[in-house]
Amino acid sequence: MNSAWIALAILAFALAWPVPILLARASWPARAPGTALLLWQAIALAGGLSMIGALLSFGLEPFGTTIVDGLRSLVPYLLSGGLPPRANFWQMFALSGAILLSAHLVLNLALTFVRAERSRTRHRQLVSLLSAPMPERPGMRLIDHEAPVAYCLPGTTRSVTVLSAGLIDLLDEEQLRAVISHENAHATQRHHLVLMAFRAWRASLPWFPIATRALVAVTTLVEMLADDRARRDVSDETLARSIALVASASGERSPAGPSSILETSRNALAADGESAHRRIVRLTDRSPALSVRSRVFVVSCGFALLVVPTALILAPAFS
Repeated sequence: MNSAWIALAILAFALAWPVPILLARASWPARAPGTALLLWQAIALAGGLSMIGALLSFGLEPFGTTIVDGLRSLVPYLLSGGLPPRANFWQMFALSGAILLSAHLVLNLALTFVRAERSRTRHRQLVSLLSAPMPERPGMRLIDHEAPVAYCLPGTTRSVTVLSAGLIDLLDEEQLRAVISHENAHATQRHHLVLMAFRAWRASLPWFPIATRALVAVTTLVEMLADDRARRDVSDETLARSIALVASASGERSPAGPSSILETSRNALAADGESAHRRIVRLTDRSPALSVRSRVFVVSCGFALLVVPTALILAPAFS
């Protein structure tokens, strides 16, 4: 397993530092946000797998020639309270780190899911109290507030789109149609599940700058995917204008209300300065979409990122 853990460690370092930085700085993801999102997910999964696999491969060396053999031999040693003669401190430290890191990642993912569900339930209750249904727009609710607010509140079986009176006053009919189509895309494409995984990654490693960088990049890509859905219903100019208007008005007005609604309204249309600017530039520049050949290449790279660490971990057991 000597060469396996070294290769996994090198791959883990590459996926934890230079590769995410290069991808976050690249311009092509704006031309293919769905493909870039797949690559980000592959990087996150392969990075975690490589990191845990490297620690396991190194830590289990005294227990067997492969990870599978090592795990089989580990149980009897744990039950007997002893260690193999060749075991040293650093190997036991790596093995403990692999176990703790795996448990830490899984528990944070579960906690993030539970907290998100609780937050959405509480938010739904607030929305039902502070908003009114819109008979002419099924599945939407109206908040009587001057701040421009538009967001999707996902649910297990049914999602709700929340609009504010300020947004309706600010936008014309076509611009409002663009906003609604954008928010509906978040619900139908289940973007909250993708973001939840990257929020869990950041919560697991809050001191790790790449986790925050990845979440910011993925959040922007999700908004671009929703923009692409809205572009089927309205022109690019209309969508860009609606984003600019909401971003401008959101900066001028400070929403007031319950904390959960306040937090969401500040992110209406994800129209913060940097995200709004990148999306408006994307809509107005009319850059061509990424070619099919380039998309296939990126998807192949993402697939390879998942296959390589898996092969390094499992292949020795079948050789």
